Amino acid sequence: MDWMNDLLWGQGVAHSILLLAVVIALGVQLGKIKIFGISLGVTWVLFVGILLGHFGFRMDPEVLHFVKEFGLILFVFAVGMQVGPGFFSSFKQGGITLNLLACSIVLLGAVVTVAIHFITGTPMATMVGVMSGAVTNTPGLGAAQQAFHDLFGQGDETIALGYAVAYPLGVVGIILSMLLIRYIFRVNLNKENEQLIEGEHQNEREATPISLVVKNPAIFGKRIAELCELLKHREFVISRIMYNDTHRVEIASADTVLHADDRIFVITTEQDAETIRTFVGEAIEMDRKQWIPADSQLISRRILMTKSELNGKRLGDLQLRRIHGINITRLHRAGVDLVASGALTLQVGDRLTVVGSEPAVTKVEEILGNSVKRLNEPNLITIFVGIALGVLLGSIPFVFPGIPQPVKLGLAGGPLIVAILISRFGYRYKLVTYTTQSAALMLREVGIALFLACVGIGAGDGFIDTILNKGGFAWIAYGFAITTIPLLIVGAIGRYGFKLNYFILIGLMAGSMTDPPALAYSNATAGNDAPAVSYATVYPITMFLRVLTAQLLILLFYA
Repeated sequence: MDWMNDLLWGQGVAHSILLLAVVIALGVQLGKIKIFGISLGVTWVLFVGILLGHFGFRMDPEVLHFVKEFGLILFVFAVGMQVGPGFFSSFKQGGITLNLLACSIVLLGAVVTVAIHFITGTPMATMVGVMSGAVTNTPGLGAAQQAFHDLFGQGDETIALGYAVAYPLGVVGIILSMLLIRYIFRVNLNKENEQLIEGEHQNEREATPISLVVKNPAIFGKRIAELCELLKHREFVISRIMYNDTHRVEIASADTVLHADDRIFVITTEQDAETIRTFVGEAIEMDRKQWIPADSQLISRRILMTKSELNGKRLGDLQLRRIHGINITRLHRAGVDLVASGALTLQVGDRLTVVGSEPAVTKVEEILGNSVKRLNEPNLITIFVGIALGVLLGSIPFVFPGIPQPVKLGLAGGPLIVAILISRFGYRYKLVTYTTQSAALMLREVGIALFLACVGIGAGDGFIDTILNKGGFAWIAYGFAITTIPLLIVGAIGRYGFKLNYFILIGLMAGSMTDPPALAYSNATAGNDAPAVSYATVYPITMFLRVLTAQLLILLFYA
């Protein structure tokens, strides 16, 4: 039975894989358990790893370190690819206020952490671990551990232990803070919902269809190309025209001539709709079916752009309207319909609404690809090029005044930044950044599961002793303070000072802590998607700052 002994208690590859598989499988299964509607999710993998580590299960230290860091890289890279497309746009319009409030929560959390360090004398490495657990941010834990290892060539187990003891009450503290804000300001959920409905408005860039009658004498007899030139600073596409004299519907082309009382079907943005309406004539109500009569040869079809060679090209450069006599009215990307203007840059995964005759639409379908199977193929080149560039960026030392040691972004910060940049700008360099939601989720969850399993196994040996004899109970209290104090202060400012809707506010609070269980609670409370929208608005910058803050605290106090 020596083989069994080696498999269970040895240091070989088979033992390591078996141990990781058991820890992850048990942790994921336990993560499905909900208490009062709240689950710790994949974080259970950490606790199962700690439990087995406590009972003597070990991995070769070098294998453990490699798997942990590789899992972290996979996780933060997947997160960066997920949040990247919305990272820069999240600063626009009302998102500026929400992001400023979220940044304030991050900053206050760091301030409370430093204050507790000076008041109690708890080592900063431990406090950063407690802070990462209190704000339920696993990448921050990874960044802190990696920064500490870069400085001293070895890890500090109290970072992971602090994270583990603070995490459960961190989740609870976020939800308690939401309830306190609701109680303090006597929030009426029905009124909040009514205010939200009244204040809803469409995305200014989202495609809006309108039907117009040509009434402006200045454009009588002019071609659509000339009208487009007159309104060149506005986003719109004239899809179809119904001639006043014959009531015949045709695809509108650049050479189509406008006459008095002709009717046109226009796709534009909410922002530009009024200008175009005023310039052309007057708006009318027409059913969509009237624009495609029963005897017409026109069809409308949604076509997927799946040819990687078209990635990064402008829609106007393909000249599909001129060559094939079709119109592209909308472009669906990331859940939003955009006006298909010629200047719009195509990306793999875009879904275009094409109107024209069946032979012409079929030809355009061949040009664009429209292959769902092709989308399901993983784009491994982009992933591994991004990881390579991220590791390279994370290894570059940056010198800052007042810090004796050079600062590195590390294996958490480097891949995260590169993933954000690639997902947003990769198409310009012919990199296909499209990944199916299931593939992206698989990459992220495998990465975080491997990382947490290794952290738990490595920290398990001293966990119980830390709780009982080394101040672990006090760490729980410190973590609760780091969770609730910033949330209550900024939550009160957001509600009283900025008059934020409660549903938007609790989504902001969950997003500032990058906490999915809190988001699930917020969505259940609201019964609408307002919390999810504000969560997504602040999540990218918050995730970035959480990683950066954890690293900087280690470097500032130890470098």
